[in-house]
Amino acid sequence: MTGRFRGLAFVTWAYLIWSLVPVAIAIVFSFNDGRSRTVWQGFSLRWWIGDSEQSLLNDPSLHTALANSLLLAVGSIVITVPLGVLLAIGLDRWRSRTSSAVGWMNSLPLVTPEIVTGAALLITFTTLYTSIPLGRPAQLIGHVTFSLSFVVVTVRARLVALGTSYEEAARDLGATRRQAIRLVLLPLLTPAIVAGCVIVFASSIDNFVISSFLSAGSSSETVPVKIYSAVRASSSPALNALATALVVVSFAALILSIVLLTRWQRRRTGSAGFHSAVNDVTQMDL
Repeated sequence: MTGRFRGLAFVTWAYLIWSLVPVAIAIVFSFNDGRSRTVWQGFSLRWWIGDSEQSLLNDPSLHTALANSLLLAVGSIVITVPLGVLLAIGLDRWRSRTSSAVGWMNSLPLVTPEIVTGAALLITFTTLYTSIPLGRPAQLIGHVTFSLSFVVVTVRARLVALGTSYEEAARDLGATRRQAIRLVLLPLLTPAIVAGCVIVFASSIDNFVISSFLSAGSSSETVPVKIYSAVRASSSPALNALATALVVVSFAALILSIVLLTRWQRRRTGSAGFHSAVNDVTQMDL
């Protein structure tokens, strides 16, 4: 048994190393003094702040790409997570054959190749919804379309685990259906909501296919599209700095989510979350 666990540990660490080595190489060479991406020529901040034209600090095109990626990621969270939570609650409470069909349709984006989704969205925006211009508006809708299913699946899994007993207890204490959802159910869904935010942020900020299909030129390039375009042309080590900045932002978002979940777990250990929510309901003027 011990040998089996050691084998699993070896496979896990091997996978982590294999996944992180390319990222580590990109980070290290963002501090390379020369233009080479394979030969170390000394430590320097040239591609971060030193070069007057091509550094991350001084290249406007890199600023635009990073800003577009962050705006799309944050906008996707703001739109997708509330919609996904409401849709998940509706599908969980709506018991019929129609709801099952809608649930299956909601899962289609999870199994549909992303390139098919990107091409379909491009055709839709250029032939049907022509009032929505390509660029950031179309990209935002595309990211929301692609990410919505992930939020619904995550929240529905939490709803299945919780059941309906908490809401029913709140209703027995005099809460309306809306109050039971707002004061009891939503606080208990906090882990799933935070997880949904992280998933949407990660899937949006590194999305290439949909962002590329719906791009309207350099003004709407995201970091993945910018890196791909630059690598095919004349690559600059400043792209490593741009990629490193994106990694730092992603890790910061992950750490923030862990902190939020840790605080939530400390405040609501065991059944404390339910009792706290019920107390809030009983103290209201019903």
